[in-house]
Amino acid sequence: MKKLLLATSLSFMTGFMHYFSAQRLEKMNWFNEPEKWEIKDNSLSMFVTPQSDYWRISHYGFTVDDAPFYYSTYGGEFEVKVKITGDYKARFDQMGLMLRTDHQNYIKFGIEYVDGKYNLSTVVTHTTSDWSVIELKEKPQAVWIKAIRRLDAVEIFYSFDDKNYIMMRNAHLQDNIPVMVGLMAACPDGNGFNAKFEHFQIKHLPDQRRLEWLNKNK
Repeated sequence: MKKLLLATSLSFMTGFMHYFSAQRLEKMNWFNEPEKWEIKDNSLSMFVTPQSDYWRISHYGFTVDDAPFYYSTYGGEFEVKVKITGDYKARFDQMGLMLRTDHQNYIKFGIEYVDGKYNLSTVVTHTTSDWSVIELKEKPQAVWIKAIRRLDAVEIFYSFDDKNYIMMRNAHLQDNIPVMVGLMAACPDGNGFNAKFEHFQIKHLPDQRRLEWLNKNK
């Protein structure tokens, strides 16, 4: 009887976890939905919309806000990560994560293909955009991208094995305001490319100021 109850419990928990994972990804929202996309085994695959991007003004003198973004909204502090794999073809093909409060304030980060080289790329936009890159020696098979939102900052990391994470940027993002968090890909110059996002996870982090208050007022 105990074995039967244990087996039933494990079966329920396995089914629950699968459902929870599927629900987390499938219940998200599109901004600029691409024509071709699929969710399977808690992974999102898309054919990235050609001639699409996120950028505001700086250096180039134009603003675009039309690339695919699949997101949920979170109001507090959190950690988010995903494994990304792309069939990059044209200059500026890119994919990764994006945190966005509105069309003038967002951070996108991941891999960007520029002039035949693969870069860990971050664009931070507050009214105008900036861009920082870390050049990779060769094309990675896959990259894990992670961000931690704490107070008024976002720490951005990358990893090639989901174990050892290296910081690539620390950027400002207004605190105490809801943030759209999710999967972004763009193809500014090309005709589109295949992008795959796997093992997407968001973990709630307790509010740091609240924890400090609780510790002082035990």
